[in-house]
Amino acid sequence: MQDINKQVINFQTKNYNYRLLNKKHLFTSKLLLSATILILVSFLTFGLAGCGKKAANKNAQKGNRSAPVQVEVMVAQTGLLLNTVSGTGSIIANEKAEIRPEISGRIIKILFEEGAMVQKNKLLLKMNDSDLQAQLKRNEAQGILLASDEFQKRKLLEIKAISQDEYDAAKSLLLVNQADKQLLEAQIAKTEIYAPFSGKVGLRSVSVGNFVASNTLIATIQQLDPIKIEFDVPEKYSRFIQPGLEVSFGIDASDSTFMAKVYAIESSITTETRSLTVRALCSNPSGLLKPGTFARINMILEKFPDAIKVPSEAVVTVLDGNSVFICKNGKATEVPVTTGIRTDSEIQITKGVSAGDSLIVTGLLQLTNGSPVMIKKKKTEGLAETVN
Repeated sequence: MQDINKQVINFQTKNYNYRLLNKKHLFTSKLLLSATILILVSFLTFGLAGCGKKAANKNAQKGNRSAPVQVEVMVAQTGLLLNTVSGTGSIIANEKAEIRPEISGRIIKILFEEGAMVQKNKLLLKMNDSDLQAQLKRNEAQGILLASDEFQKRKLLEIKAISQDEYDAAKSLLLVNQADKQLLEAQIAKTEIYAPFSGKVGLRSVSVGNFVASNTLIATIQQLDPIKIEFDVPEKYSRFIQPGLEVSFGIDASDSTFMAKVYAIESSITTETRSLTVRALCSNPSGLLKPGTFARINMILEKFPDAIKVPSEAVVTVLDGNSVFICKNGKATEVPVTTGIRTDSEIQITKGVSAGDSLIVTGLLQLTNGSPVMIKKKKTEGLAETVN
């Protein structure tokens, strides 16, 4: 009887557990179904919203494309245009010489002040020549005797009292004596140093009493008025450089602008730099311009009195050249142009633009041929006029 009761209880327990499992399974299934429905609804909602946004964006883009581009314009005019080239150079002396003795000796006189102006042929330095002067006196005494001997033998030769050989020997001795005298006089002359030209003497490196060897540097003399400016010009501008071309330049030591004229041009292009060396002369009465000074050079190579020039930013580079946009009847018209010389901020237009055309100078990247435009500013810089 107990076994039967146990079996009944077990059967009831299993039956209860089975019903419980069925309830859990049913609940889980309902939960999964609800989640699936929720996900589908979300996808549909976002999809519809996305489609709406895309449509709105497309409509906005269409609206933007049709909206006028705000631009700035200027009126092209004719005016003076200068083709200039700038560079750097150095100031050098018009003439420069180093004072050096040709012979060795002791200095007995220095006849110039350091940094002073001296005139051409002024005696600057004297070296000891006492031994040379003594040799010259002896030579002169010998010369008197030899000249007398040559005279007597010439008279004897005329009466056939001596042979030709005897006379020739006497004549040769006299000629040698005269040559020795000329040599001594030349050596004595080398003991004196004179100014080769008028100019300013620099600092000396010797003193009275110094024994100096030949070719020792004593001082330097430079001619500073007029003064030279030396500079290099790129070879592409070499055809413009001619004697007489005016050159303006400035230096750090002065706010003034100085003028010079080209007087000499190197005969060939320097291969290392592909440039042409040029020299110009400048008046320098005050001595403000000193050799070795750095100079900023500027030259006007060409003048165009009636040129059309536009700002560099107004010219657009295209595949087959250059173009500009002209404002006509509220629209941008692209016009091919031929350009000439270029400066730092402007470009010469030789074909394609006429005086009075309204050039668009901003917003070019947003423009195509025929784009509607709206003028937001009327530029009046340079050759520009206000657009009415």
